[in-house]
Amino acid sequence: MSRPYQICTRCIMDTSDPEIHFDNQGVCDRCTAAIERMRSQLLPPPERERALAELVEKIKEEGRKKDYDCIIGVSGGVDSTITAYWVKKLGLRPLAVHFDNGWDSELAVDNIRNTLQALNIDLFTYVVDWEEFVNLQLSFLRANVVNCESPTDHGITATLFRMANKEKVRFILSGSNLVTEAIMPISWAYYNQDLRNLKAIHRRFGEKALKTFPTISIADYLYYVFVEKIRQVPFLNYIEYNKEEAKRLLTMEIGWRDYGGKHYESVWTRFYQGYYLPRKFGFDKRRAHLSTLICSGQIRREEALSEMEKPTYDPKLLAEDMQYVIKKFGLTQVEFDAILNAPPKQHYEYPSNHFLFHKLMRHKNLFRKIATGA
Repeated sequence: MSRPYQICTRCIMDTSDPEIHFDNQGVCDRCTAAIERMRSQLLPPPERERALAELVEKIKEEGRKKDYDCIIGVSGGVDSTITAYWVKKLGLRPLAVHFDNGWDSELAVDNIRNTLQALNIDLFTYVVDWEEFVNLQLSFLRANVVNCESPTDHGITATLFRMANKEKVRFILSGSNLVTEAIMPISWAYYNQDLRNLKAIHRRFGEKALKTFPTISIADYLYYVFVEKIRQVPFLNYIEYNKEEAKRLLTMEIGWRDYGGKHYESVWTRFYQGYYLPRKFGFDKRRAHLSTLICSGQIRREEALSEMEKPTYDPKLLAEDMQYVIKKFGLTQVEFDAILNAPPKQHYEYPSNHFLFHKLMRHKNLFRKIATGA
């Protein structure tokens, strides 16, 4: 029996999130938890400035006599670009790392090139074997699970840690942050780092062996963190980060160009978030993104509701992307429609470490401190 529709009275999360709960005032647990995380993890401005100065000094000290003192991931999007901008402005010597999965838009490629040239930052690009990677992505589509971005996100994490270890650099500075990303139900995403689940899905539905795709197991992660002492730092939590102000700054100073949506620097991500998820799974990730901005005070609830009235896709662009995606996957329209109309499944219906990750999430603050050194 489906539950009655309800939308939060503070943010815009609603019952398209099957695990959401509301209090007596109609406020959801998603925004309540997000506000608490921001309150507990984001320092007030004076303390934040001191913490940033201490972090920068520590990175510089430990990076002396090395070619680079930190690693940054770059995608062409605003979060990674503003991270690159501030890291360089603070006098650090980063190596930029890009995971090329074959789906980058031309705009993303231009943004990466122009940004790194303007900031004089070296770039390492890992170009994944396309035949291998597309077969892995198709495995996730055929498995009918929600997180079809897991192959990319898993590969990015593995590549960042491998490069940090290779360069003997202890700090990975990421563009992840609380003020724009604090809300994302696990039922809308699943755990990117569940290598057991990734391999199980690929064994079931894939045809090509994963010979070159970079992976990171729980044991690998623990080795990097506890033995090599590599820290993954959510760098934007150390600055006063406003997304729209960041876009204006980057546009003026380094010629960065906006791509229109969160993570839309990838053609596949644009199609996946703008069409595939709403059509197959019945939710729109914009709700989570906009609700987080409400919680961080960057937009008003009325603005978010107005934004949600806009279509997820321009019809002409959707038609172009649909044709492009189907062709790139080597599918026919009939084959793609069969995937689209097949019943959704949970990730844990396949072998996984779901139970372990679920348990670890109960101690996420402890593991955050271990992983970041905070």
